[in-house]
Amino acid sequence: MYPTIYHAVKDLFGVDLPFLKILQSFGFFVAIAFLTAGYFFAKELKRMEKEGLIRSTIRKVMKGEPATNAELITNGVFGFLLGYKLVGFIWDYGALSVNPRQYMLSLQGSLVGGLITAAIFTWLKYKEKEKARVPEPKLMEVPYHPYEHVSNMTLVAAIAGLLGAKLFHILENFPDFMRDPVGMVFSFSGLTMYGGLIVGGLSVIYYAKKNGLIFEYVIDSCAPGLMLAYGVGRVGCHVAGDGDWGIPNTHLKPGWLSFLPDWMWSYNYPNNVNMECNPFIGGTPEYLNCHCDWRETPYLVAKVYPTAFYEAVTCILLFFLIWSIRRKIKIPGILFSIYLIMNGTERFFIEQIRENTVLFKIGTYTVTQAMFIAIGLILLGISGIIYFRRKVQKTPTLPHEPAQS
Repeated sequence: MYPTIYHAVKDLFGVDLPFLKILQSFGFFVAIAFLTAGYFFAKELKRMEKEGLIRSTIRKVMKGEPATNAELITNGVFGFLLGYKLVGFIWDYGALSVNPRQYMLSLQGSLVGGLITAAIFTWLKYKEKEKARVPEPKLMEVPYHPYEHVSNMTLVAAIAGLLGAKLFHILENFPDFMRDPVGMVFSFSGLTMYGGLIVGGLSVIYYAKKNGLIFEYVIDSCAPGLMLAYGVGRVGCHVAGDGDWGIPNTHLKPGWLSFLPDWMWSYNYPNNVNMECNPFIGGTPEYLNCHCDWRETPYLVAKVYPTAFYEAVTCILLFFLIWSIRRKIKIPGILFSIYLIMNGTERFFIEQIRENTVLFKIGTYTVTQAMFIAIGLILLGISGIIYFRRKVQKTPTLPHEPAQS
């Protein structure tokens, strides 16, 4: 597997670029997931505005003002942080190449580089505002298109989603958190997708309502991109080998699947980012209770179902399905409800062969946190279909009128 982009580039192309160690594979794919989600989100909002389903809001802005102290300070602080680390990377490359994660989370950096970059960013903001400055600034009303909110909503979803993903991971693995709370909180691995989906989704709905957008259309616009982003994120899980693998697969690959590579049926995730060789202590069969040393056995002692890969393929296919039916569904909110049902159903079934922390047992049947949430999403999706259908029958949905903001 490829814990960082450095490992991927070196293995695939034979090029040794140590600075790429700072790019975690999972984080790289998460970034791509957010970008793809944002792209399709904006594309859907543009379509809906063009069809008259949603309209622009009106914002009052002051045109021709000089740069404010707050703007200059904000740009200066951002520039300082960027320069402090970026120039520090160059001047202290030895420490970076040995342990990039520790370096990034440390206070090490270049003070001179930070000050110079802060000055440049502050000056650029000042010149930008001076270029548009007029003798008498005017308060003007300008239209603000729904798709122009996407960058803000993506940022809100990214921050809230990452916090939610980390929080749910901690709750899901609380004993590990108690053993090493600092390590788990600041680790670049260990994120629960559902935590990110729930917390990030709620934050976007709050933003939409606060900014005068009809939330039913907003969540429908999110649905295709969210499904695709989930699939892309799972690609990152598989590439990094971050622990989202399945239970041991002791079955022979069926003959009708002989055309597929063996790793698609069972895989031992060599060089996984967790440096895990036996996560199955206490399980069955008994040979899985053996203790191992990662330095001697840098792979799982038993081949497992590559469930992250299965989810990636499934969710990318479901994205195409949602994308193909989005224009046919006329009641706002229904498409997102269908997404919830699809996402919950997919995750519920994959949990049957996935290695995960048991939440509780019903007889001999084990229920994981993800299964519990998946059932909740399915029920929420069904309830959403009923609710939005009844809502449109009582009050026909009208195009959104421009609002002051």
